[in-house]
Amino acid sequence: MKLLKDILYGASLSAVSGNTNVMVNHVHFDSRKVGMDDVFVAIRGLITDGHKYIQKAVESGAKAVVCEELPELLVNGVTYLKVIDCNSALAIIASNYYDSPSKNLKLVGITGTNGKTTVSTLLYNLFKKAGFKVGLISTIKIMVDEKEYPTNLTTPDVLTINEHLFQMSEEGVEFCFMEVSSHGIYQKRSEGLHFEGAIFTNLSHDHLDYHKTFAEYRDTKKKLFDDLPKTAFALSNIDDKNGLVMLQNTKAKKYTYALKSYADYRAQILEKQFDGQLLKIDDNELWSKLIGDFNAYNLLAIYATADLLGLEKMETLKLISELENVDGRFQYFISKERITAIVDYAHTPDALKNVLVTINALRTGNENVITVVGCGGDRDKSKRPVMGHIASEMSNQAIFTSDNPRTEPPAAIIEEMEAGVEPQNAKKTLAIENRKQAIKAACKLALANDIILVAGKGHETYQETNGVRVDFDDFKEIKAALADLNK
Repeated sequence: MKLLKDILYGASLSAVSGNTNVMVNHVHFDSRKVGMDDVFVAIRGLITDGHKYIQKAVESGAKAVVCEELPELLVNGVTYLKVIDCNSALAIIASNYYDSPSKNLKLVGITGTNGKTTVSTLLYNLFKKAGFKVGLISTIKIMVDEKEYPTNLTTPDVLTINEHLFQMSEEGVEFCFMEVSSHGIYQKRSEGLHFEGAIFTNLSHDHLDYHKTFAEYRDTKKKLFDDLPKTAFALSNIDDKNGLVMLQNTKAKKYTYALKSYADYRAQILEKQFDGQLLKIDDNELWSKLIGDFNAYNLLAIYATADLLGLEKMETLKLISELENVDGRFQYFISKERITAIVDYAHTPDALKNVLVTINALRTGNENVITVVGCGGDRDKSKRPVMGHIASEMSNQAIFTSDNPRTEPPAAIIEEMEAGVEPQNAKKTLAIENRKQAIKAACKLALANDIILVAGKGHETYQETNGVRVDFDDFKEIKAALADLNK
């Protein structure tokens, strides 16, 4: 148990009713999890308001309630703490509850539209290969050194983050690499954490359903850098037009990386093939199994971060050459019929364009590129016609299908994608709502040496419709479909 006043240290309280010199058990923001002597923090969410469940939490045994508005009924023996922002308060309380675990290791945050998962995961893999105990908090999973925990949020809630950071601290983990999403920053999930450094990958069209404007989306990302301490490093991709914006107000030591601009860390692509690319970093050549300009940026960010964290440069280059693709990120195989199948998480216009640019740069021109792609439901609708345009413009055949429709009709999402197709490209598009059938159709259309891209879901092993998730793995589906053709 913890002393309530200790876990409140640093939280801005505007009113207190009751005793803070009491012992409390756990901290929760979900009233259904509250037990005897717990602390309940009433968070205002997009769907519901935690203030509605204060009484339920008290009836379940809550000894303290943190809220932005005090309830009319104040129960004797319960401490009520009024704050301006419950999200900020929860971040501070969570860190205090777990004894500020982020200060006991070197935590690096990675933000940007694309590349967060690849950079964080490969940094984890590289530092593991270098012999360190390492942590990872990513879209795909949470790793406490060798122990794996599932996750379905890019940036988990602050209690989950601090709990795993505490586990890492207890296990002697030295470095942790963490994806930091714009949602996570906006909802203060990264607040109260001590970062050793932060990386900016790039910024493009995404999440405008949530942030409303691109400027708000950009400035939310920027806050991660604004809040860094003087002791931290801020590493930014300045080939992106927002790269220098990220560094404008940071107190951290500023570093830049680029392929096209003058920067602290630079790389050059010397050769590209389907099985990898030859890079030149710091006047040293290395062969990487990861292909595409976007991966050259990712690898350069990894190299720079390793250098800033004290790894020897030549060792880092050697380890980079050994890195494998992250699941669902340009993950490919070649079938017996010599059809190349690629699965990629590309779910934004920029990411889809980057993957297709990479594919088209590698082909001889005699192969057809067949793209299977959808857009998620209950998400930014404005990117749907843009993705429809990119897929149809840059492919020989585009098949629009269902992604995670969630609560939207899949056919309506596909129609919005079709709205972006230019008249001259209409004849090379198909709409097949069922994703399994769309993948099968792509396989039937493909001839020897053709390339099939299945985009949008990548590492995800499910498809979500009306709150129900069913097993669905793009990589397994296309492997099975091509195997069936061979039979």
